[in-house]
Amino acid sequence: MTPAHPLSAADLGASLQALHEDGITACKGAFTRDWVDALREDMMTAFWEAIQRPGGAVGRGPRRWYVEAHPQAFRGFVDLVTHPWVAGMCEAVLGPRYEIVEIGFDVPVQGAKYQPWHRDFASPRETWNDRRITSLAFNVTGVDVTPDMGPLEVAHGTQWEDGREWRHGMFPPASESPRYAQRAVRKYPQAGDVSCRSALTMHRGTEHLSPISRPVLVLGVDAPGAGHAALHDVMVTRDYHAALPPLARDHLVCRVVDELVPITQKHQIEGLVMGAER
Repeated sequence: MTPAHPLSAADLGASLQALHEDGITACKGAFTRDWVDALREDMMTAFWEAIQRPGGAVGRGPRRWYVEAHPQAFRGFVDLVTHPWVAGMCEAVLGPRYEIVEIGFDVPVQGAKYQPWHRDFASPRETWNDRRITSLAFNVTGVDVTPDMGPLEVAHGTQWEDGREWRHGMFPPASESPRYAQRAVRKYPQAGDVSCRSALTMHRGTEHLSPISRPVLVLGVDAPGAGHAALHDVMVTRDYHAALPPLARDHLVCRVVDELVPITQKHQIEGLVMGAER
């Protein structure tokens, strides 16, 4: 379901440079709009199922939720993880034994507020000391993002900041907010685009005024030893696992089960549940 999108060494090199300098990069038009329409449908189906059971959808602030789901919930999962740009970024940044450890999605709706500036987890020594990225987050929007849809703000170049003195290693003091706001770039991806960022790059969701929700897929990928698989519980059925192409199966960290069961999420970011700021 992917359009012809040959990946040259120059394309990959430019993306790697942007990731190193800004903490985020993107591949425009990686997928067709029909592919994204199916993804949005799958995300919203999983959302309505998850929000009805305890632990299915966790808060990321007022009117904003995060849902972890099974790879099988998304018809385009294999397309995504085998896309040349996605696989190429994973291998170039994280090494040939990279690990796919998380699949889920954010859903902000009308009334969602500004999140505090944050990163997704505390920085490891390999990053704050050695300037080596050990984890990537890929995002795929389900809609064309407009200014009233609470676009993501990213403070470019902040992935290398230490942060060991911050709350949970993730939330800088409020006194730092003006500095991040000065560096902030709002992102307006269009249907079919895929972004790749260090999960340590400072970011926040902004105020969502539109009646249209903005679901966005999240794919988490680790270098070996990064350890984030312990925060998640990816599972697939035996027949699905056996049918995966090697490029997907060899990198997916998961439980192989006879029958899928609902996921109770382990990774809750307490600092995002209540607080909001400008």
